[in-house]
Amino acid sequence: MSTIELSEQELFRRQSLDQLREMGIEPYPAAEYPTNAFSTDIIAEFNENEQRDVIIAGRIMSRRIMGKASFIELQDSKGRIQVYVSRDEICQGEDKELYNTVFKKLLDIGDFIGIKGYVFRTQMGEISVHAAELKVLAKSLRPLPIVKVKDGITYDAFTDAESRYRQRYVDLVVNEQVKDIFLKRTKVFNSMREYINQHGYIEVDTPVLQPIAGGAAARPFTTHHNALDIPLYLRIANELYLKRLIVGGFEGVYEFSRNFRNEGMDRTHNPEFTVMELYVSYKDYNWMMDFTEKMLEKICIAVNGTTKVQMGDKIIDFKAPFKRISMTDAIKEFTGFDITGKNESELRDICKSLQIETNETMGIGKLIDEIFGEKCEGNYIQPTFITDYPIEMSPLTKKHRSKPGLTERFELMVNGKELANAYSELNDPIDQRERFEEQLRLSEKGDDEAMFIDQDFLRAMEYGMPPMSGIGIGMDRLVMALTNQSSIQEVLLFPQMRPEKITKKDTPARFMELGISEEWANAIVKHSSISIKDIAGNVDAKLHQQICGMNKKHKLSLPNPTIAEVQGWIEKANV
Repeated sequence: MSTIELSEQELFRRQSLDQLREMGIEPYPAAEYPTNAFSTDIIAEFNENEQRDVIIAGRIMSRRIMGKASFIELQDSKGRIQVYVSRDEICQGEDKELYNTVFKKLLDIGDFIGIKGYVFRTQMGEISVHAAELKVLAKSLRPLPIVKVKDGITYDAFTDAESRYRQRYVDLVVNEQVKDIFLKRTKVFNSMREYINQHGYIEVDTPVLQPIAGGAAARPFTTHHNALDIPLYLRIANELYLKRLIVGGFEGVYEFSRNFRNEGMDRTHNPEFTVMELYVSYKDYNWMMDFTEKMLEKICIAVNGTTKVQMGDKIIDFKAPFKRISMTDAIKEFTGFDITGKNESELRDICKSLQIETNETMGIGKLIDEIFGEKCEGNYIQPTFITDYPIEMSPLTKKHRSKPGLTERFELMVNGKELANAYSELNDPIDQRERFEEQLRLSEKGDDEAMFIDQDFLRAMEYGMPPMSGIGIGMDRLVMALTNQSSIQEVLLFPQMRPEKITKKDTPARFMELGISEEWANAIVKHSSISIKDIAGNVDAKLHQQICGMNKKHKLSLPNPTIAEVQGWIEKANV
């Protein structure tokens, strides 16, 4: 990076870096720095009656320099603690450079240091660490956003969503509540894993790169394997691989699957996302509903200590049992239409009367899905199982045992969004082949989300597949629900973003072409965001004021240009 592209603070920090090395202090030491305590534990375990020696490390987040003694706030992975730094304590001999130069002049907010000392309570009553030794562990070359909190009120908060998602590392440092979301995310995964393991089911891994994008109706990402010279797809679902393992003799298998779908992005959809899929032999969808509601109740208590969670202005209660209603009854309740036995033409007429947009590629399943999604889904706020889907919507699901034209499938709706999808799984290979062939017909009709025919999966089924139930739970949406987040980007450490727009600065030479002196050209590039385009679109008085203000603010001591000179710059910029 050219120094001309660096801000004043970035240049200053690099100078400090060089001075540290000139003093024989390595700003990025390789040796281990063994710590024995964390900030929050020190505060929670403080005992007035005994001295506790500690070794801590972390990032300087604030500092108050007061002559021979100072206070800093140190942030480690658990929280923050105040550190008292005395010149004569960390510099026992005659040489006071560690305090006078290194600590006071060369260290900045954002730098990592190690502290050895003991715990005490200040006269103001704050539990702190009295530093006996200080060691530089890492020099920060970019200044952090300064977020100030006073009397519970946050000032200058780092809140711009795009900046936070792009620079999650900064977001985690300055917005402490963000880390809590991801700690809860880990608790959700651990609690679910523990519950499933207690039932004796096995966690497995299945391929991310797949020769056929199967197991779901979605548009895949495609890639190419050079050595094999074949196309491959990023996994849209792991369902068919898990079912192969049930054929192989496992009673129950599950996987936290990273899936990829080449579709739209919004507040509840990201191109890559995590789903937990579980398949258990000899069970049906009724058993899976019981299993799911009990598991989610347990997870909710493990994460939040209660079955009730706040979601926006609503209170969602995950206390089992959950409400259950069939899809046809749900559509009838909210539209007045009974879709039972309706053909494609009749469903199109219903969509038209409900003012739901359709296109020629949509078959019966897609039309019903549109009706439910547009008119029903958003009404289910409390956890609700939507059951018994039409057969056209569920190519991998067993036909209903007593209701012709329907399947044994449910989706769990929470706060108007799908959280889980489950079936009594289809294990008739002949029926499955016919369903796949129908999907192929939809694909030929133009439906780019129709399923591929997986011949190897059909072959596996023909060896005999036991009856089973399976479920997929959207882990990102579950974390959203349990942490009161309305956007999926808030529960993904690194959500997918559009490419960052970086505006390249004009060079000093470009400014000099306008008749600007070399000194002023360098100053404009270094101390402002002014571009040639800005000059061309400016007025002489305003630009003159801006240039003179920059001269004064940064104490450049350059001769201010005249109005006439500035006017000349503008005229040349517009040529």
